[in-house]
Amino acid sequence: MRKIAIVGSPNVGKSVIFNNLTGTYADVSNYPGTTVEVYRGKCKIGGEEFEVIDTPGMYSLLPISEEEKVGRSILLAESPCVILHVVDAKNLARMLMMTLQLLEAGMPVILVLNIFDEAEGLGIDIDLDKLAKELNIPAVKTVGTTGAGMDILRGKIEEHVKRFC
Repeated sequence: MRKIAIVGSPNVGKSVIFNNLTGTYADVSNYPGTTVEVYRGKCKIGGEEFEVIDTPGMYSLLPISEEEKVGRSILLAESPCVILHVVDAKNLARMLMMTLQLLEAGMPVILVLNIFDEAEGLGIDIDLDKLAKELNIPAVKTVGTTGAGMDILRGKIEEHVKRFC
């Protein structure tokens, strides 16, 4: 079964995106040798079933904390065919460093700009098409708490899998 990994800083809505994709079904387990919890579930996209992995919060691929070590290990050892990098749209500039690290490592990234409703409420204007073109990856606006943008995200995942996996 192909895998989708969800990565990003703490408090950006990774788990809400995970719940939206999987229908809130999750197997919770501690990563071997640690007390760090990793959530796994399944979803169906484009007629194919995927395992979805909600990784612990991480700021970088250069791990400092145990959580970041676990997140990096999952990305390297389990070779997901899609990595959803979930970022807080209100703090996009600060969060793009990890996006660039993922891309430099040759990982299959889709950028998920979550909490987009709050960014717009603050007057933050993000040209999604220009951002996607500059990074050369798909980018999607979502509001995980309402499910806004989830259909578009599923479509981007399906397109990505057809082209690259």
